[in-house]
Amino acid sequence: MIAANAQQTGSEAKTSPIDLSLGFSPCPNDTFIFHALVHGLVPAPGVAFSERLEDVETLNRLVLAGALEVSKISYHLLGHVLDDYLLLRSGGALGRGCGPLLVSREPLDQARLKGRPIALPGEYTTAALLLRLFDPSLDNLVYLPFEKIMPAVADGSVAAGVIIHESRFTYQGLGLTKLVDLGQWWEESTGHPIPLGGIVAKRSLGPEVLLTLEAALAQSVRHAFANPGLARGYIRAHSQEMSDAVCDAHISLYVNDFSVNLGAEGEAAVRVLLERAAQAGIIKPTTGSLFIS
Repeated sequence: MIAANAQQTGSEAKTSPIDLSLGFSPCPNDTFIFHALVHGLVPAPGVAFSERLEDVETLNRLVLAGALEVSKISYHLLGHVLDDYLLLRSGGALGRGCGPLLVSREPLDQARLKGRPIALPGEYTTAALLLRLFDPSLDNLVYLPFEKIMPAVADGSVAAGVIIHESRFTYQGLGLTKLVDLGQWWEESTGHPIPLGGIVAKRSLGPEVLLTLEAALAQSVRHAFANPGLARGYIRAHSQEMSDAVCDAHISLYVNDFSVNLGAEGEAAVRVLLERAAQAGIIKPTTGSLFIS
C-alpha cells in the first residue's frame, strides 16, 4: 500500500515519501544493482522502499497477482502484465553471451529429448519461453526451483534441464553436458541481445514517480560500477554459498550498459521477444505502451 502523509508547517506543506514495495532477487547481479538505491546512496526524491528479496519465479507470480509496486521480473512475464505495469529502461539484465543453457547428463539430440521430462526454472521465466520458442515439440515440461534443476538432471529425475544464474559456471562440476545455449540460439536467429529480466512498476504510480524510479535505478547502477567494493557485504549476505569468484563472474555477465539504460538496441530486443512469444501463442499480442513516454 502506498502511503503519503502531508503536514502543514507554516505556509509550507511537507509530504512524507511514498513507500513502495520493491522486489528483486538475492542473486549477485540484483543486489549489486539495487544496493545503492535501497541504502539511500543515490537520490530518489519523494520515494522510499520496502524491499522484498525472492527468487525470480516468486517475483513473477507476485507481480502477476499485482502484489508488488516495483519489481524485477522475467521478460517472459512482461507480456502477461502490461495492462497494469510499465517497463523501466534501467536496472534489468539484457546482453550477449548470457542466456540460459539446456544441459543433460549425456549428449542428446532434439529427437531423443522429445517426450522426455525437461526441467525449467518456473513457468514465467524467460528460460521457459526460450525453450518453447526453440522447439515447441519439447512439451514434457517440469517446473522446479532453479537451484534444484542441476541435481535433478544429475540424478536422472529429468532428462535435461534449462539452467540460469550461477549454474552457468558450475554445471560441469556435476558432470553435466551443454546441449544448447539458448541465448546463443536467440542471438543468431534474431541478431538481438537476449532480454532476460527487467524492472516493472505499476502504471498507477503516475509519470512523475515512474520517471523518478527510472532515473534512480540508472544512478544506482552507475554508483555500483563506480564503487564496486561498497556492495560486497550486501551481495555476500544474500549469496553465502557462492565464492567471491562466482559472484564476480555473475555480476560481470549480467550487469552491463543495458542495465543503465536499454537504449534503442535493448528496447528493440524486448519488442522482438514479445512479438515472437505472441506469434507462438504464448502471450497475447502487445498493444499500447511498454515504457514511460
